[in-house]
Amino acid sequence: MGRGLHVAVVGATGAVGQQMLKTLEERNFELDKLILLSSKRSAGKQLTYKGEKYTVQEAVPESFEGVDIALFSAGGSVSQALAHEAVKRGAIVIDNTSAFRMDQNTPLVVPEVNEADLHHHNGIIANPNCSTIQMVVALEPIRKAFGLNKIIVSTYQAVSGAGNEAVKELYDQTEAILNNKPFDAQIMPVKSDEKHYQIAFNAIPQIDKFQENGFTFEEMKMINETKKIMHMPELQVSATCVRLPIATGHSEAVYIEIDRHDVTAEDIKNLLKDAPGVILQDNPAEQLYPMPADAVGKRDVFVGRVRKDLDRPNGFHLWIVSDNLLKGAAWNSVQVAESLKALNLV
Repeated sequence: MGRGLHVAVVGATGAVGQQMLKTLEERNFELDKLILLSSKRSAGKQLTYKGEKYTVQEAVPESFEGVDIALFSAGGSVSQALAHEAVKRGAIVIDNTSAFRMDQNTPLVVPEVNEADLHHHNGIIANPNCSTIQMVVALEPIRKAFGLNKIIVSTYQAVSGAGNEAVKELYDQTEAILNNKPFDAQIMPVKSDEKHYQIAFNAIPQIDKFQENGFTFEEMKMINETKKIMHMPELQVSATCVRLPIATGHSEAVYIEIDRHDVTAEDIKNLLKDAPGVILQDNPAEQLYPMPADAVGKRDVFVGRVRKDLDRPNGFHLWIVSDNLLKGAAWNSVQVAESLKALNLV
């Protein structure tokens, strides 16, 4: 397997950071040294990895001396402040924030789709948005076989995408409503000084801030990232992102138009059966289709409800589900690290 690596996890106490640790352990990722980093506020906490306790340290530039791979998931401001410092000290940064995703010199990588882009990094590799990742994993085999010219996606996203505090708020609000008690809506839909709305028993058609074009930043991330990952700047993509009162697991209703008119739903299903990272769950007669409750804790992308559009001969509809903390974040990051090792790039 080669030498073990010196790995740093930045944001180790957060929802994604903890999943990164769990995934590294489950994958038995070969490392000689592990350092857990966080903000000053979370420093001093203890976390366990392979039965051994680690004390979380405050992330500072000097933390990255000797580090081979640094997995970042502590927010964009932390990545902007420390990622280049880590690279200066010889580390390859795999960043889970939006800080570098659209930088033209930073590859935006989903290994099942564009692993070859890892050959062209300058020290930083960006992990795409969770919703983008699961969608492109499902659509890439279709694009390769039949072409792709349009995507219209509506997402139904879990609150864990907004962090551990948002999940706690969902639980607290749900308990309060069921017990007819008052509560404050503090976190949803975005952590800012804007309005916040009840998430329990509700659907919020806003994730992140609105842009001048009427789309939210989350929607624009899906649009721009999909084009970059697939190397298709001309691809037509539109997104509507909605937060639902689900703890973990993002779902997406996706409409696509391909280049050919002679393709059947069965052709699409047959492709997806053998697609890397995809599990097809599609049997209407048995009411078999993907659901977020079933995807929690699993690294795959689940696809079902594949059907041909009734009006457009080149149009198809799909339902795509994945654990947003795993394939949408932690697993994709660790998978990138595994690819770097396999390609002898670290």
